[in-house]
Amino acid sequence: MSGGPIRGTRRKSSFSGNESDCVELALRGGAVLARDSKNRTGAVLVFTPTAWSDFLKAVASGELAGS
Repeated sequence: MSGGPIRGTRRKSSFSGNESDCVELALRGGAVLARDSKNRTGAVLVFTPTAWSDFLKAVASGELAGS
């Protein structure tokens, strides 16, 4: 998806505190949209709910940890 605002309710992780190194998420039309909170007009990543769930599971299990 091209850059531009994510309209509607966005969520930012409570773990980010006042820092700007995080992503913001929104739900729209059955998709999960993610963007860099520092670049709100930049690219937006669009995930299906299944792909987002799989991504979260991979992060939680350490599957995506650096070597």
